[in-house]
This record gives sequence, C-alpha cells and structure tokens, in this order.
Amino acid sequence: MVIVTEIRREVITLPAAQLGPDNPLPPLRPLDETHRVEDRDRGDMPRDMARQLDYEPLRSLLPVRVRDGYGRTREPRALKALVIENDRLRATVLPGLGGRIASLVHLPTGRELLYRNPVFQPANFALNGAWYSGGIEWNIGATGHTTLSCAPLHAARVPAPDGGEMLRLWEWERLRDLPFQVDLWLPEGSDFLYVGVRIRNPHERPAPAYWWSNIAVPEDRRVLAPAEEAWQFGYERRLRRVPVPCHDGVDRTRPLNSRYAADYFYEVPDGRRRWIAALDADGHGLVQTSTDVLRGRKLFVWGSGPGGRRWQEWLTEPGTGGYCEIQAGLARTQLEHVRLEPGSEVSWLEAYGPLDAAPEGPSWPAVVQGAEDRLAAVLPRARVERAYTDWLPCADTEPGERLATGSGWGALEVARAGWKLPGTPFPEATLGEAQTPWLELLRTGSLPEPRRVRPPGETLVAPHWRDMLETAPATPHTEYHLGIAQWHAGDRAQAVRSWERAVPLAPSLWPLLRCLAVADEESGHHERAADRYTEAFDDLCRERRDNGEAWTAAVAALGREALGALLRAGRAEQARTVWERLLPDVRRRGPFRLLEAALLLAEGRRADARAVLDEGFEVADLREGADVIELLWARLTDEPLPARLDFRMRPDAG
Repeated sequence: MVIVTEIRREVITLPAAQLGPDNPLPPLRPLDETHRVEDRDRGDMPRDMARQLDYEPLRSLLPVRVRDGYGRTREPRALKALVIENDRLRATVLPGLGGRIASLVHLPTGRELLYRNPVFQPANFALNGAWYSGGIEWNIGATGHTTLSCAPLHAARVPAPDGGEMLRLWEWERLRDLPFQVDLWLPEGSDFLYVGVRIRNPHERPAPAYWWSNIAVPEDRRVLAPAEEAWQFGYERRLRRVPVPCHDGVDRTRPLNSRYAADYFYEVPDGRRRWIAALDADGHGLVQTSTDVLRGRKLFVWGSGPGGRRWQEWLTEPGTGGYCEIQAGLARTQLEHVRLEPGSEVSWLEAYGPLDAAPEGPSWPAVVQGAEDRLAAVLPRARVERAYTDWLPCADTEPGERLATGSGWGALEVARAGWKLPGTPFPEATLGEAQTPWLELLRTGSLPEPRRVRPPGETLVAPHWRDMLETAPATPHTEYHLGIAQWHAGDRAQAVRSWERAVPLAPSLWPLLRCLAVADEESGHHERAADRYTEAFDDLCRERRDNGEAWTAAVAALGREALGALLRAGRAEQARTVWERLLPDVRRRGPFRLLEAALLLAEGRRADARAVLDEGFEVADLREGADVIELLWARLTDEPLPARLDFRMRPDAG
C-alpha cells in the first residue's frame, strides 16, 4: 500500500498582535469565573451531573501566570505551522499556540470546514487571560478555555495505526498536574481527520479531569445533534433544561436566532451515537463524532444583540463573518469535572470531516435522523470504534522527529517522581530557566537565591513542592514562595506569617508587600491594603533597574493593582502619585486609560473623565462578562452606552 499522508512544516503570515510578557505577580485572588450555577437550579439535575458539578472546581490559577501583556496592534507576523494532508483533507496546526487546528480544508471541494480567523488577536477569555478565536481548540484543566491557549506544545512525528504518520501533540497541564496527548492522522483516502486523545493521572491520588474540544464554525449554520433537550446556561448564571430545537418560540439551533450569548449542552440519550454537525443552507458543513467516552455535545452562540456583535468584532478584523462553536466534552456540561483514579487514564477517538445532509425537514427528529444516516453512510460508527482500538497501542509509541518544543514543566515533574510515561517523553533537555531553581530545590533541598535583582520567578504550589519549601532553609526568597504555596492550599494565616517573617531580611520588599496587600484586601482590610500597595509600589520604583520588558511588566502590573486598591479606599491623591510614576507608554495603554477616567472621576473632574472615554481607547484584556466599562459610564452619564463600549452579555444588561 502506498501511504500518501504527509506531515510538513509551514509558515503562515497574518496580521497578529504580540503576546507580550506574562504578568509577573502571582494570581492570588479567587477566579472571577462566569461558570457557576445557582443552588436553585440544582433540583432538576441528574444525580451524576450534580455530583460532578461539585467535584473539585478550580479555585486558583496557581501555579500558572496570567497572560495579559498583549495589545491590539496587529502587524504581519510569521507563525510556525504543521500541516497534515492526504488527497482529501488538509489540516493546519499551530503548535506554538496551543496546538490549535487553525484550518481544515476539504480538498475535492475546496471548502474550509471551520471558521478560520484571518488574524491572531488575543483576548481575555482563557482561564489565565490570552485566548484567540477560530479553529479547533483542545481545552483541558478546568471549566473554561485552557491556560495553554497561547502556549507552545511538544510536537513530533509518530507512526500511525495504518503504517503512515501521525502528528502527536503533548504537554503537561499544570492546573491539575496531568500529562495529555493529542494524536492526529489521516488514513489514505479518508475524508475524516482522526484525533486520538489521552489524559493520564500518574499520581497516587485521584485527580479531576476536564476536556472539551471546541470547534469554531460560521454562525450562518444550523446545528444538529441527536437530542431533544438541552441544558441552557447564560451569563446570568442560570442553568435550565430546555427543549430542542425550539425554546421560547425560537429555533435555537440557528445561532443568529438567539439575541444573547448562551451555551446549549445537549442531552444525548444513552446508547445514541455521539455527534454534532453544523450545516449551511445547502446542507454542506462539518460533522464531529467520537467514541462514547466523549459524551457531551454543546452549541455556543454569541447572539445577535449588540454585546455579542461587539465581541465578534473585537476578536477579528472588520468585514469578517461571525462564528459559533460546536463542542464535545467528557461530561454532560462544561460545569463538571470527572474523577480520574490514581494511576489511571482516559482516552477516546474523535473524527472531523465534511457532511452533506438536509438541514430542513418535516420535523426535528426527521432532520436529525437524516443527518445521522448520512454520517453512518460516510463514516460508520463501527469504523470509529475500530480506529480507536487500532490507535490505542500506538498511543505508547515513542515519538520520532521532533517538530516543536513545549515547556519544561513536564520534565521537572518527571525528574521529581521518576515517572515512565510512554509516548509522551519530557526529556531533561527541555528544562529551562523557569525550572532551574526548582530543580536545585529538588536536588539539594535548598531554593537558590536569585543571582541578580529582578522580579521573582514562578511558584510551584503542589503539595510535594510545598513540603520541600517547608523543609528548605528559611531565606526570604523561600518564605515568599512558601507563602504563595500555603495561600494556594487554603492556609492563608500561615501564608501571611511566612511573608511577614521574610520582610525584615528581604533585599526586595515589593513582592512580599504586594502579597500582604492582597491578603489584606481579601480579609476586608482595605485601608491597610492601600498602605501596603503604596509601600510596595514605592519599593518597586526604587528597585527597578531599567525600562526593559520584565521590569516594565512588573511596574505596570503592580501599578494597576495599586491604583485599583487606592481608588477603592478613596485615596485619589495617592492614586494620582502612582499614576504619575508610571511610564508614559504604560499610561497610554487601554487598561490604564480606563483607570485614568476612574481616577479623574474620583478627583471630581467629571468632564475630564468623560473626555477620556470619548477619546476612544481599547482595553485589550477586557474580561469576558466584565461590566467595568458600563458601570463607569453609568457613573458619568445617563446617556446610552456607545456601541464601541458595549460588551454587555447578559439579558438584564441594557
């Protein structure tokens, strides 16, 4: 047999914003998550769903850092891509940006099966900030878009089950400390891209697992799934069981029919084949199906209201059509996490390809059955099951030629525990500067002091690293990291004691004072928090060695927090002092223009505050679901919120 599948490197050039540096301040505050369910909505839930809603929800981003250094200035930039192609399909993968499939083209017809974003524009949708729209993304970790959305993954060639080549992507997911892999291959002559996924728990304790494959498709589609009920969840945080396709007199399987953004988690009956499709008016489109382990199916719509339209514009360039997302996940909804037993793994196979079926018919069951029959004709369920069985032994095959390199965090964990993880090697050669001090702690029992004055590095917070920090020599640097690990574990009082112990001897005070300021705010001591933020910012400004990227990121991050704390404490004069000490380039950034308007209002300069908002600026890291702009506007005027500032997503907002 002649195998014609090809894997090759390419470079794609498109208008792209710079990601910029990560925020150097450890994320100590609780997640401002939109995906929480009110207790009054729990009575109608299946028992397993209610149990998984309560199982290990994510409460902290640690040890991951926030990615908020990006802007909105886009220039042509080259992005490294990996292409896997046979004579029927061409998939373009971005290994440096979460391993996303940016494009899936059906070659005989020339149709792009996905929504392909013509730009790379990060926005604040991932759990840790930077995320971008379009393509197929792999969400692991916890409810929301993965912290790996804009991070590099390891990639390599691996022999495929049919003797050809697979593209393997793998990485260490740090929120839950779990390794995972995604294997992509195209059998000869296949109209379907096969994707084998495996998540492993090498620990001696259970771990919460989460996975959703999110597929962006043009929104002028009808979405089909084998369900007559769905769980609707919106930004008002209500979870309701609703009929499919029509709810409140509107066909919700047509994304543009909904006015507001919402999730629809389809209730696929047990035993029914798992699939979801998005078809255009002529019946052409994409279908995704899988083995039964990947049980959930979902539709996300932005809605036709002004907020949803504004977000769609925000994520791409003018003139680009909108999109919706069809999704598939491990649980019934994205609000749940699944228990992964010690030393176990979970795996499944997905398939993506074209589908031609009638989007209309005499009834919803008839339309769904017609599409399912067409799917059975082009990709029988048994073939998917057989492909999974054939792939599973290949999941342990060691990778061949390396095509991309991810982080060194997996290598550090393997060095610590000596785990054997066939198929997903994390070699010592991938260890980098971020892992070096932790490797020394592992080998010597002592966390080394920084060799030069600079913002502190990342903190590891898992119990085994916390134990090592507790037995290491109690230097100020170690106490700083120990306090963060204790804070993550919920021992806030001990964390504060660790930070306070370090202050008298620390050569660098501002990281400790900032942590103590956050602790003060979280415990309701806002005046003391304002004092500590002021002192921390003063110390940082004295210590700053240059205006390079690292120090500028630190001053911007701490200055932003300090301004917010001082304004909340009613200290406009001190807030003005902080503002004046920021670099002019930082003050011109959108988030700081918004703070400037709030500062002017606090100083009683209402007209000047309004003028700042009227000038026009963009808050690059405006958070999904945030209402900060509309609240500030309402304090300034009774006029309607301008369209350019209208990011409201809730039915009760505007």
